[in-house]
Amino acid sequence: MTLHQATGTPDTPLAAALDIGGTKIAAGLVSATGELIHRHQVPTPATAAAHTVFAAVAEALDALTGHPLWERVGAIGVGSAGPVDARRGTVSPVNIPHWRDFPLVEQVRKQPGVGERPVVLGGDAVAMAAAEHWRGAAREYRDALCIVVSTGVGAGLVLDGRVRPGPSGNAGHLGHISLDPDGDPCPCGSRGCLEGLASGTAIARRAREAGWHATGDGSAAAVAEAARAGDPVALAAFDRAARALAVGIANTAALVDLEAVVIGGGVAQSGELFLAPLRRHLADYATLSYTRDLAVLPAALGTDAGVIGAAALAFAND
Repeated sequence: MTLHQATGTPDTPLAAALDIGGTKIAAGLVSATGELIHRHQVPTPATAAAHTVFAAVAEALDALTGHPLWERVGAIGVGSAGPVDARRGTVSPVNIPHWRDFPLVEQVRKQPGVGERPVVLGGDAVAMAAAEHWRGAAREYRDALCIVVSTGVGAGLVLDGRVRPGPSGNAGHLGHISLDPDGDPCPCGSRGCLEGLASGTAIARRAREAGWHATGDGSAAAVAEAARAGDPVALAAFDRAARALAVGIANTAALVDLEAVVIGGGVAQSGELFLAPLRRHLADYATLSYTRDLAVLPAALGTDAGVIGAAALAFAND
């Protein structure tokens, strides 16, 4: 899928951006003011062999290198599902099982048209945080947690007015904090991780296990549709996920002292169906004097946040 949003002015510097997740790979050209000029998206063959997954990345990147504005690109930002290792340029996404220590930066640099342009890697949720702090819902806050709730759960931190990716590029990886030490095993190797309780995948699984008769594709979006229609099992699945996420947010707020939480990703598109119980449960867990007034906001940039944020990482590297 290709989307042309604007042409940009002739002297506007650009960054290229890749947003690699367990469901989709998006690529874009973004101006230094955060304008998304061109966007292309392909599905992620998440369970395929490593080279097949990268072939999809290459396809998305080709849609950029062949664009008439490519010569104005000074750097390439890559936000990938994690964990990532920004120092080594490798990725090991939990939801892309055949990418383990995959040399993503090296492979991107080898693609036709990339040339000597710098390639900057960060976690996809760190990229989302960079985008929402730059152009979205976190603009007014110096200390914020930006969360992606989709196939998995990821997050990025804005502290003292700056995105803080940490030395490896994974800071804020909320989905793999353990909420239940005796909980179900997680593909990351731990047990009882937040991602296994609050992700879209977890919502759909919980609803099925509780007796929901799957409709459509059986995804979290289908559960959301059933919940809007009043299905008590579907509503309970969303409530449980919201409660687990509220615990993770409260723990993070207690640790680093936050002003706001921004919620994005596919599950967040269900709106108040997810955000209302999240706020209600957060009031039960974020009870300290400095955590109880957290603002909970929907992400402003929607599905474009990962691309715009990956570009922000590239511009910040200049």
